Amino acid sequence: MKIGTILDQIDLGAMALPEFQRGYVWNREQVRGLMHSLYRKHPVGSLLVWVTKTDTAHARGPGELSPGVVELLLDGQQRMTTLYGIVRGKAPQFFDGNVETFTGLHFNLVDEVFEFYAPSKMKDDPMWIDVTALMLTGVGMSTVELLKVPEVAAEPQKYIERLNAVSSIPQIDLHIEQVTGEDKTVDVVVDIFNRVNSGGTKLSKGDLALARICASWPEARDELKARLKKWRAAGYYFRLDWLLRNVNAILTGRSEFSALKDVETSVFAEGLNRSEKAVDASLMMIASRLGLDHSAVLGGPAAIPVIARYWSQRGGKALNHLERDRLLYWYIHSFLWGRYAGSTESVLNQDLTHIQELDGGLDRLIEQLRSNRGDLRLTPKDFQAWSRGARFYPLLYMLTRVCGTRDWGSGVELSSYILGKGSQLELHHIFPKSLLYEHGYSRAAVNALGNFTFLTKETNLEVSNKPTAEYLPYYMEKHPDAIASHWIPTDPELWKIESYYTFLDRRRELLADAANAFLDSLVAGAVPESGLALPTELPLRSEPMGAVLDEEEESQLLDANLWVVGHALPEGEFMYELLSDSGEVIAWFDLAWPEGLQVGLSEPVALLLDEPPEMLQLANARGFRYFTDVDTFRAYVSQEVLAGEGMPAVGVGAVTP
Repeated sequence: MKIGTILDQIDLGAMALPEFQRGYVWNREQVRGLMHSLYRKHPVGSLLVWVTKTDTAHARGPGELSPGVVELLLDGQQRMTTLYGIVRGKAPQFFDGNVETFTGLHFNLVDEVFEFYAPSKMKDDPMWIDVTALMLTGVGMSTVELLKVPEVAAEPQKYIERLNAVSSIPQIDLHIEQVTGEDKTVDVVVDIFNRVNSGGTKLSKGDLALARICASWPEARDELKARLKKWRAAGYYFRLDWLLRNVNAILTGRSEFSALKDVETSVFAEGLNRSEKAVDASLMMIASRLGLDHSAVLGGPAAIPVIARYWSQRGGKALNHLERDRLLYWYIHSFLWGRYAGSTESVLNQDLTHIQELDGGLDRLIEQLRSNRGDLRLTPKDFQAWSRGARFYPLLYMLTRVCGTRDWGSGVELSSYILGKGSQLELHHIFPKSLLYEHGYSRAAVNALGNFTFLTKETNLEVSNKPTAEYLPYYMEKHPDAIASHWIPTDPELWKIESYYTFLDRRRELLADAANAFLDSLVAGAVPESGLALPTELPLRSEPMGAVLDEEEESQLLDANLWVVGHALPEGEFMYELLSDSGEVIAWFDLAWPEGLQVGLSEPVALLLDEPPEMLQLANARGFRYFTDVDTFRAYVSQEVLAGEGMPAVGVGAVTP
């Protein structure tokens, strides 16, 4: 069938995209490659469609399907979406992606190459032809203007033939393979899809589950995304698979997505509503009792389905304080010891089984952790980690929020601050980074957890990078005991730069004692209410992440991630855990796309700011293309993913001085 006829079929609703298909993921380089092949009359592969009855078909987008039967694209979405966008000058109704990927394609009549519009190169040069304009208006209009160019007028036939070769691309025939038969259920077709796309973008287990759900409830995807959008506005970054885990846990008590296979649409819809309420309750419980109130400090989102399931089993009512505190005790230890760092599905299944019967469920959860760890008490050694990615970082933030820690400048307990829009705590290095670097301390030492505390923005700015031995006496006099409330040794000898390692050792001891005291009281039900001044509803935040860290590096990472998302590419994972074969965390990447910026089509990518050579070598060994500054990373995305013009070349590794 001719390409132009296929596009007509899309317009008529006779060809569409099945609901389980992912969105448009091609980049500009792939668009150029397709057009180059078609121009040169090279083969570009056949299409695979699923022929099914219209009244049982579930297609993406708002367009109406033709009566009778419809052909749903299983293989060829990227190619046909690209061609539709270039030939029609707009995206098809089923489109879900970045329209700029195929907008502005030009063809050079001299070099016979396709490139995207770059003003510095193409402006006022009549030999660059807008391909979409050519498709919409035809060769005639372009020829009239071209014949005014001396170079074209000298050899009109050659250039007109090249114009015709581009404009006739819609007349090229593509072979279409059909999948037909009453036995072709969604499960069978999805399996065919994955086999055909074995070298490309395969569907995850969550996608497969969603495909089955969308077969009977096409709006399911949008309903799920609406919940994720709400939580994102409150500073919580969750993925669709994660939400499905919660729905699955609440409806079936299982972690495997296959458990949703026989769940009826009405039951799933009701389960989604229950899950939303359960997740809201879980987040508010964690925020109001522990002060962990946004993604950057949440610690263990993979454990939330267990909390949500437990809350739902209790009838969706507030837990008594003993249950709540023991459940949160388990939650804290689950992320401190990486309970879900390995095989999430099997571990989650085990924990869901523990609470299948509520009586004794919390005891079984806690005992499971003890059997794995042997001892749940914390030691100073546990606080020897460094960087904001360390598992004990959320614990440090939590202690600040629940243990009466006071702001040095105002003297007010930090638990009283509502961390919503325009109000947030900031990370403070007790020994200034600049001073430590000046005296030869390593990055790991400078960013040790023992050197971290949290202050209000005003106080953090006031302290700035003053020497520790200079500013601590001032605040000790201004607000007695405020410094000690941060578990900072009050011996002035330890505030000297040469005593830094001794200071860290002593502060780790103080932190371990404080953490054990809080956790012991929490599990015993004896800890007093923290009195956190948090709202009863999830707050809207001024920034998607609701970051508590005002560090330059954190800001750069956030901006880079938002820039990527703004170009219709997937969001990266902050503090991505790199695991060993045994499931142990061996590194934390600042910001990473472990499946690439185009899932299944590009290599894993990591943005590693101010990291040591060992980290870069590890990233390279694990197959990550890494970047050590934001500008070089953006250049890579623009040139190699989005194929933008005028960007500097980017090499593998992309290490900058």
